[in-house]
Amino acid sequence: MKSQRHAAILLAAVWLLFQAAAASAALPGALATGEPLPSLAPMLDRAIPAVVNIATHGRVRAQNPLMEDPFFRRFFNMPDVPQERRTASAGSGVIVDAKQGYVLTNAHVVRNAEQIEITLIDGRTLEAELVGTDTEVDLAVLKVPAEDLVQMQIADSSTLRVGDFVVAIGNPFSLGHTVTSGIVSALGRTGLRIDGYENYIQTDASINPGNSGGALVNLRGELVGINTAIIAPAGGNVGIGFAIPTEMVSIIMAQLIEHGEVRRGSLGVNIQDLTAELAEAFGVSKDQHGVVITQIVEDSTAEKAGLKAGDVVVEVDGRPVRRVADLRNKVGMSPVGDRITLTVVRDGKKRDITAVIRETKLTTADGGSLSVYLKGASVRDLRSGELGHADKGVLVESVERGSAAARAGLRPGDVIINANRKDIANMEQMRAAIPDKEAAILLRLNRNGGMFFVVIR
Repeated sequence: MKSQRHAAILLAAVWLLFQAAAASAALPGALATGEPLPSLAPMLDRAIPAVVNIATHGRVRAQNPLMEDPFFRRFFNMPDVPQERRTASAGSGVIVDAKQGYVLTNAHVVRNAEQIEITLIDGRTLEAELVGTDTEVDLAVLKVPAEDLVQMQIADSSTLRVGDFVVAIGNPFSLGHTVTSGIVSALGRTGLRIDGYENYIQTDASINPGNSGGALVNLRGELVGINTAIIAPAGGNVGIGFAIPTEMVSIIMAQLIEHGEVRRGSLGVNIQDLTAELAEAFGVSKDQHGVVITQIVEDSTAEKAGLKAGDVVVEVDGRPVRRVADLRNKVGMSPVGDRITLTVVRDGKKRDITAVIRETKLTTADGGSLSVYLKGASVRDLRSGELGHADKGVLVESVERGSAAARAGLRPGDVIINANRKDIANMEQMRAAIPDKEAAILLRLNRNGGMFFVVIR
């Protein structure tokens, strides 16, 4: 009888606990004061519908050394046709104009894509058209049918401060819409050797593979950055992610929509960071940040404006210049025709100098004029100091989809530094190295600092 009583008491206790839990679950979440628990859910309800999942499909040339070896191909009687493989990738994007159907993402998300599809939060899948890409900033603009879309408001990222709360929304590991939160860990990050123009927002909000092109938003649900990269020494997220700030995104997006490309101008100077020794030599206080002009290009905007070698640039349009990247970003983000005011220190005195950004005049040619196997690639001489990972060579500016150059595996941003075992510094030398336009060619490429050979036939 005693054991039965104990069992009955135990069952009654379990029933009471269950009832209490059920009653608690039925009540809205609240603090001890009766106020609702803080939640990001209302903001996310507005923001998430503007974030899309992106799937791409394309073809790239198979990089197999044996397949490229002429002896191997002849020995096994293999066809003289470029070997290709299908590619597929996933990423994220942000709808920023619901009326026109414009979607922002990273350029690397849609690289080599022949077909681009976006999936909305409501399950709809739409074919996307590529409007334009800018590999220097790693940004791309897509266009989809504008029907029942939700857009995200773009905020001014220049108002961000270290410590502000931010939320990353994207498609990590192809899981679908996922939200992570954190803070702004740092601003103006440069020197990461990710892209040509660097001014990143650093955040500890988890960003993983597949988050690329997704949204970094503030607590109002406004876009402050496009997630683009992570530092992952262990192969996974370690709390160091980077986003392109909207102050850069808005400028690039406008040019891509208007021209389909970014038309950058130049100032016509070579510069270096100001050190304590240089500051003393040029009559600048040791605690002053800036960059030193080391060379003025002849007949350039800088020369016409009156800038001189030895000038120390400390501000541009009222904003401090602390390092080379600050001035380079400002010039690279300024549309051709814009006027910028540089505050410089010359002979120990500050002065303001106004310069007009001029379009860089570089001769661009179809690669088909060099070789039939390069047809469809737009190539030109590489400017001195244009890319941090290459000093000289012929730059592949663009590659048409499905062209001979695309089938050969060339990509925008590749730098050809050797043709048929001859080092080349410009287009003239490359033409001399390829006497027969119909013959196979051996190229050595510099791709983001990595060197490799490719046989094109």
